[in-house]
Amino acid sequence: MRVLWLSTISFTLMFAVWLMLGMLSIPISKELGLSDSQLYWLALTAILAGSIFRFNFGVWTDKYGGRIMLVVLLLLTVVPTFLVSRIEDYTQLLICAALYGIAGNSFSVGIAWNAAWFPKGRQGLALGVFGAGNVGASVTKLVGPLLIATIPASGFFDGAIPGGWRFIPVAYSALLVLMAAAVWFLAPKVDRCPGRGKSFGEMAAPLKHRRVWEYSLHYVIVFGAYVALSGVLPKYYYTNYGADLAQSLSLNEQTVADFPTVKKMQGEEYKAYLKANPTVADDLKKLTMWIGWLAGICYVFPASLLRPLGGWLSDRFGASIVMTSVFAAMIAAGAVLSLPLGLGVWSFTAALFVLGAGMGLGKASVYKLIPDSFPQDIGAVGGLVGLLGALGGVLIPLGVLPLQGFTGMPQMLFAVLLGLTVIGAIWFQLEQGLAKRSTKESAKEAELVAVG
Repeated sequence: MRVLWLSTISFTLMFAVWLMLGMLSIPISKELGLSDSQLYWLALTAILAGSIFRFNFGVWTDKYGGRIMLVVLLLLTVVPTFLVSRIEDYTQLLICAALYGIAGNSFSVGIAWNAAWFPKGRQGLALGVFGAGNVGASVTKLVGPLLIATIPASGFFDGAIPGGWRFIPVAYSALLVLMAAAVWFLAPKVDRCPGRGKSFGEMAAPLKHRRVWEYSLHYVIVFGAYVALSGVLPKYYYTNYGADLAQSLSLNEQTVADFPTVKKMQGEEYKAYLKANPTVADDLKKLTMWIGWLAGICYVFPASLLRPLGGWLSDRFGASIVMTSVFAAMIAAGAVLSLPLGLGVWSFTAALFVLGAGMGLGKASVYKLIPDSFPQDIGAVGGLVGLLGALGGVLIPLGVLPLQGFTGMPQMLFAVLLGLTVIGAIWFQLEQGLAKRSTKESAKEAELVAVG
């Protein structure tokens, strides 16, 4: 159990670091005058850095042990995370994102480490509990706005510890150091390394199987899209539902009236307006806080905290049944979010909750399918599935940007996800049919041999 809880807490922290720009993008873009395109590239750079080495980290964890690999990742993330608090322009922030983004690879380490320590009958629940560390995406959304509003703008110790949004990466860097020490001193000293003694070729051999690539597409749908949405959702709420939400919260009349103009302001113009209108400035802090809560509680929470339930259901009823239900729910919610129905903020949030719940259950069931199909190669297969799934968090927004520009419809992100979900559901059902047919043929052959 020490392995499970240490890896889960570490993963939660590193996931929060990995996606911290999702919530911080609002104050950062205003201070540095960043465009939506620059914000996309910042988020995508961090996601890419946390994706491309997942296969390697999964294999290395099987060979060298999760304790060593997790401590290495925690310490590698400390410095670039701290340096985010010192950035002065877009280029510096982009470099930091490329470096601290390596935190995202912690997923492959935790999956392989926990799989080595839990028997098959408990792997679904154990991996589901670990995967609930995805809730780290909501930490910055929930706590960030509150800290930004309460920490003095001048910081502490004459600015040595900065205030405002810059306090968040400083706090994270300190927590990363403490977590590295906890893992090193509290985790079992004698680790389990199922890949020790195997060559890289032997560990990569399962990747030739078709089902590995099927599971990868499913993970793009339930995780890659989750990452993509987590990165852009606060901005999406602010741009498309900020005025409605301000009105629903009964904010100052001037805030509601000026919001369409204020949301377009950047840099010095934005600072000057807030200085001249302190009431609106306070309202915008409150609005940002509510956006963080909505995105966190109504999307990130169900997409993360339902993961243990998905693991338990997969252990009890089978991952195939869970995945079928997940696809049905996500297709229904995706259709509502994709169509130009003119949804209000609360209808949008309700559909988003259903989508997030499907993702939470689905992430666990995909990682239950992996040990069921490849019990001896969880690190390699889990690493590749995690890599391609996280890369989906990069490729989906890149595909969406030109579509949004062509159609002028902000909901194209959900339309692309809906299309992928339909394709994934069809592939899954085809593979299930082939598997059942193969099982029946094997049973008939066994009967013939027994009769003969």
